[in-house]
Amino acid sequence: MTRLLVEHLTIRLPRGADRENAIEDVSLSVAAGEILCVVGESGSGKSVTASAVMGLLAPGLAITAGRMALSGEELRGKSSEQWRSIRGRRIAMVFQEPMTALNPLMTVGEQIGEMWRVHLGLDAKEAARRAVAALREVSLPDPEGALRAYPHELSGGQRQRVMIAMALALEPEVLICDEPTTALDVTTQAQVLALIKDLQRRHGTAVMFITHDFGVVAEIADRVAVMRLGRVVEQGTAREVLTNPRHDYTRALLAAVPGLHAPPPRALAEEAVLEVRALTKTYASRGLFRRRKPVRALDAVSVTLRRGSTLAVVGESGSGKSTLARCVVGLLGADEGEVVIAGARLPPDRRAASRLVQMVFQDPYASLNPRRRAGAQVAQGPIAAGTPRAQAMAEARELFVLVGLDPESVDRFPHEFSGGQRQRIGIARALAMKPQVLVADEPVSALDVSVQAQVLALLRELQERLGLSILFITHDLRVAAQLCDEVAVMRGGVVEETGRIGEVFAAPRSAYTRSLIEAIPGRALFGA
Repeated sequence: MTRLLVEHLTIRLPRGADRENAIEDVSLSVAAGEILCVVGESGSGKSVTASAVMGLLAPGLAITAGRMALSGEELRGKSSEQWRSIRGRRIAMVFQEPMTALNPLMTVGEQIGEMWRVHLGLDAKEAARRAVAALREVSLPDPEGALRAYPHELSGGQRQRVMIAMALALEPEVLICDEPTTALDVTTQAQVLALIKDLQRRHGTAVMFITHDFGVVAEIADRVAVMRLGRVVEQGTAREVLTNPRHDYTRALLAAVPGLHAPPPRALAEEAVLEVRALTKTYASRGLFRRRKPVRALDAVSVTLRRGSTLAVVGESGSGKSTLARCVVGLLGADEGEVVIAGARLPPDRRAASRLVQMVFQDPYASLNPRRRAGAQVAQGPIAAGTPRAQAMAEARELFVLVGLDPESVDRFPHEFSGGQRQRIGIARALAMKPQVLVADEPVSALDVSVQAQVLALLRELQERLGLSILFITHDLRVAAQLCDEVAVMRGGVVEETGRIGEVFAAPRSAYTRSLIEAIPGRALFGA
């Protein structure tokens, strides 16, 4: 039985946009007990389609043609009050970033219980009982304790499980998942995918799963729809689309998926540009739900980055890799140990350290000031360090050219760039200080596969031209294999193993490294 039907749907963009329609003549269907994966690059229209189905179109967007039906009932033309009765109860959504989707001022129990109180009129006691059962069904540890927790007290994977529990609370006919595993490490991602598939099978829910990750598609999809510039260019079973794509665009997306096999190793310099020596960092923490002993995020960690090379630091959430990155750039102070860059100990003053090390952040939109022009943000570091403004702006234009941007776009604001372009601005801003070491913290995890490939190619090119030394933090082992020379695998604040990346991934010595490799989605199809 068809649960969700979209026929010839067209949604117009506001006047002055880069094209007339956000989506045009889109037709999709999802049956009960089926998972349809909708894939495509940023701007393809997949999230706009999902928003329309949820009755959550942004202001300025308008449906001009087509229809949407839920179990045969027409959705187009529903009033706000009618949509409120449908959302959550008959159709639900799991958003990409649970931290922004959850209310930071309400406990998890209050937010889940609200579903039953609003839609079914249950009292607080019965809502709490059902909330515990819902969290237990999504395999959240200590569900009773989780009810008392606030979102920030949970890990990324745990918050995503809460979102799934909320979405399935009223057993909706259709579940829409909008990039729910993009920011998760491979083992948590595997757990969430298995959870969604298991719950979908047990409840007979129709699932529309939006993603740019073909590994995820290979793991869970029954059927696939590929979107480009607002149109569906190819549809078929997962096997048909993944193994015998008909459209050139689909073939290009599949070709952009990185493999786990590293390129042939290159000769590396003997000189170390970065040495992390027995670094220890402890957080005084209350824990998730009760006071507990302090958490040792780094436990005598030692790694070495050779000049002109790239060292990957990989591991699950909570392994300590981001804490290591922040200690290296001076954003966090270590309890013990030291960071040595180009033979000099990292100074405690962040401004003095900025000439030695710079950081490229995971989310380029969040790390850029939306009220300042892009060129001014690239130039602000040198200006603060004493470079005359005119000279700094001239150098910013040169950096825009270096990272593949139009130098005339220095006067544009961050929202006027695409995600990939914003990440290029972040790289230019880091390079403006001419650092000895570039720390890249998950710089491509939020980008679709083709843009991801472009940014990785840019980093390789910049490394060759400028002799950059890069500490690359990532949870994506495929990305690490394509860019990095060496790897340090972290777990629980400890380095499990290090070595040439091709050797470590081909014959891991640690059982933990093997478990990370085995958790990569779509391993069989994409050569992992």
